[in-house]
Amino acid sequence: MRKRFLITIALTLTLAFLSPMLVSSSCTPVHTGEQHDTLYIERESIPDRITFSTYTIPEHIEFCGKDIDLTRFDRHERMDRELLAFMYMHSTSIQMIKRANRYFPVIEPILKRNGIPDDFKYLMVIESNVNPIARSVAGAAGLWQFMQGTGRDNGLEVNANIDERYHVEKSTQAACKYLKGAYAKYRDWVTVAASYNAGQARISQQLAIQKVSNSLDLFLVEETTRYVYRILAAKIMFQNPSSFGFYLRASDLYPIIPTKEYTVTTGIADLSVWAKEKGINYSLLRQLNPWLRENSLQNKSQRTYKILVPTKEGMYYDPKQIVPYDKKWVVE
Repeated sequence: MRKRFLITIALTLTLAFLSPMLVSSSCTPVHTGEQHDTLYIERESIPDRITFSTYTIPEHIEFCGKDIDLTRFDRHERMDRELLAFMYMHSTSIQMIKRANRYFPVIEPILKRNGIPDDFKYLMVIESNVNPIARSVAGAAGLWQFMQGTGRDNGLEVNANIDERYHVEKSTQAACKYLKGAYAKYRDWVTVAASYNAGQARISQQLAIQKVSNSLDLFLVEETTRYVYRILAAKIMFQNPSSFGFYLRASDLYPIIPTKEYTVTTGIADLSVWAKEKGINYSLLRQLNPWLRENSLQNKSQRTYKILVPTKEGMYYDPKQIVPYDKKWVVE
């Protein structure tokens, strides 16, 4: 009898506790504000199922003037994987587009002057996410992700005081030198792109061992196998970001920063003092000149350097003045 009484009491208390929730069963409470006021959202407004979209894989894509057939199952699925990655790594993909508005205008003319196809800017995109201070765990650095030795081999100064792998213009020029050398060897830009990741020796060896002429037909480690398809996926995304669900305004993009250029032929003992004399601070100086790696410029070899200093107006955003480098990147 006592047991039945206790069960009845328990059921009564349970119903009393749940009754407000049962009455509002069509609503979801959300707490907002410091006083924890309750905002109710109608459940009918929440879809029962969220549908995730994917990008339709093209049958063909052009890279550096060459038509690449993507209908074979392995190419189709590899392309699908990379397009999905760009579509659903939202923050990284959107940041790449924002940064490209600042750096593509610098990089494209250098590629053109050196006879490198414009599509190679997308190689830079996947190497560094268009981040000039990017550094890999292996020690590759800058927009083009040069290792120290490769950077020096292609004309960059790399030491503890100066690291031109972080110099936008000079590292792009060095990348052009590498790419031209690789093209002279392979006469095929797709193979050149693959060699940028795997190295020319590895690509040449595997082309011979596997007895194929097309580098896309090679069986390689996963990173290299994905590499060219990631470049192609970047090209597709940059040509139409809205098809990936990225709707940017012109004011969302990063503008080119107006700067004044100072030519330096001697050392600078204290860059913090030097920056202050130019009306900025050391932090801003390093952001505009990431190739400076210490608080001094030793310049023991008496080289000529050009240091960028933002103008007073250039240090502040004016969203109304930001112009998209490519109109396809933004919506009206």
